[in-house]
Amino acid sequence: MARKRRQGEEEKDEEPQKGYETILEQEILAGLTELERPARNLFLSGLSAGLDVSLSLLLMAVMRTLTEGELPNAVVEILVANMYAAGFIFVVLGRSELFTEHTTLAVLPVIDGRASVRQLGRLWGLVYTANLLGAAAFAAFLAFLGPRLGIVGPRVLGDIAAGMVKPAWWLILMSGVLAAWLMGLLSWLVAASRDTISQIFVVWLVAFAIGFGHLHHAVVGSTEVLAGVFSGQGATMADFWRFLLPTTVGNLLGGFIFVALIKYGHAHSKS
Repeated sequence: MARKRRQGEEEKDEEPQKGYETILEQEILAGLTELERPARNLFLSGLSAGLDVSLSLLLMAVMRTLTEGELPNAVVEILVANMYAAGFIFVVLGRSELFTEHTTLAVLPVIDGRASVRQLGRLWGLVYTANLLGAAAFAAFLAFLGPRLGIVGPRVLGDIAAGMVKPAWWLILMSGVLAAWLMGLLSWLVAASRDTISQIFVVWLVAFAIGFGHLHHAVVGSTEVLAGVFSGQGATMADFWRFLLPTTVGNLLGGFIFVALIKYGHAHSKS
């Protein structure tokens, strides 16, 4: 019995990696599933994702508060980037609806002719709105509770928000493109992974890169900026809108052009 079990494990370990065609079909089918979900389910799942991914800000703010003046800045940045990745792990493994994933995943069935642009617009609208509502609710909650519990320094939320709104709008847009490119790759690599540990590593690696590079993600960035707005430090509502528009456009362009079109074209040409 033990020999058979070991043999089965060896055969499992020797399974070939998924090909481009297999990953593409898996992503298309997953996108179709999301496009066909009832509106209520999509909205609630999107709300959950907005709340869950915003936990990154809580962990980042606590880490900055604990390490402020205690460690070199480079070490602090690495630790904070690891905290940034946590929210994405919660969302991706929890299978809730995050906007930047669907700039790629849900586009694939449309490109392949299996779904309509109207269906895509419905999905994006519901998920985007729900994500932002979840992000805003969490930002207000953290801005009120964090300083009062003593777990977040008074200036930390303002500093994080200021870092998001400081660049020019065109730099924010380009940063959003790069962030969505990485998020699209995340979706592709998670589909290519064969086990949960591999998926966690992929999500951590990609999200760490986004956080370490201070790239602009529409949902997490909204939590960061709004927490500064609600705490009265680092940003205003005008700053938030100046951040949100180019970030959203950049996220859409990055996911659609660099991953959906290029990955689809590459995989489709092999089939």
